[in-house]
Amino acid sequence: MLGLSPQASALVFLVLITPICGWVVFTDLKFMKIRNKAVLALLGVFAVAGPFLLPLDTYAWRWSHALVVFAIGFVLNQIAHFGAGDAKFAAAAAPFFSHAPLDIELAILLLCVLLLAAFTAHRILRAVPGIVAMAPDWVSWKRKDFPFGLALVGTLWGYLLIVALA
Repeated sequence: MLGLSPQASALVFLVLITPICGWVVFTDLKFMKIRNKAVLALLGVFAVAGPFLLPLDTYAWRWSHALVVFAIGFVLNQIAHFGAGDAKFAAAAAPFFSHAPLDIELAILLLCVLLLAAFTAHRILRAVPGIVAMAPDWVSWKRKDFPFGLALVGTLWGYLLIVALA
């Protein structure tokens, strides 16, 4: 471990995941799919950078977050029309979050706020013909369901930014 502070670790993770998050947002808007390659890339960032940025016991423990979130996502996929890509992305993002009670509350709050904001913004923007004309082939403009990856990405990115700035 490099002995980085939680703030510095979060900043490095933030820099490393930003291109992946951009890719996820684009593919979820355009195709309503989160690619397995993006999920594996996100896991790869944690797997490779994590041992250098986190204490080894913290790094090892956080892998359990991925398993728990994947199990929850699997159940939600089966019973609540939760997207499989969303479940896999949430599981891949889970190790980036601390399991401290305040951090869990922050993550839940961010998810709730960003879900409402992303849903509202998406619905407003898809009602504007000029906006839709800029990307007429985006599947998310036409589907009844919502690209939930927007809120998941925002939650991960926002959480790391808040921790980095703390």
